[in-house]
Amino acid sequence: MSLSDLRPPAGARRRKKRVGRGYGSGTGVTSGRGHKGQKSRSGYRRKRGFEGGQMPLHRRVPKRGFFNPFRVEYAVVNLDTLAERFEAGTEVTPDLLRESGLVRSNAGLVKVLARGGLDVALTVKAHKFSRKAAELIAGAGGRTEVVTG
Repeated sequence: MSLSDLRPPAGARRRKKRVGRGYGSGTGVTSGRGHKGQKSRSGYRRKRGFEGGQMPLHRRVPKRGFFNPFRVEYAVVNLDTLAERFEAGTEVTPDLLRESGLVRSNAGLVKVLARGGLDVALTVKAHKFSRKAAELIAGAGGRTEVVTG
């Protein structure tokens, strides 16, 4: 056997139907396109989302609000979570938060909020802190550092 002997299995390939070859062929005259109308013309192409003249879905659905393309989103971590997860003296960084599963691995920026309390001294590095969270960390004997980038 050689490459030149390879053939598709019988019945796998069908000949192209030749349309528009006269009355006797069975597919002459209108060539299977019916009579007149938009779809019978050459070059017919239906636009994406076209619903036969009915108002398309993307125009029927009401549009509301405003999308700010410059919005900055933060992954949020609260103080009570930090207090139960980390021991005193730990340096909490965004990378450590990702490793411990408190922040998703694809989350970019991290913000610390003041829910709950903090009774252990931690060095917390994050991209942003709420004012109350920074006060509570300092009150517990810890430090806050703002990370850039």
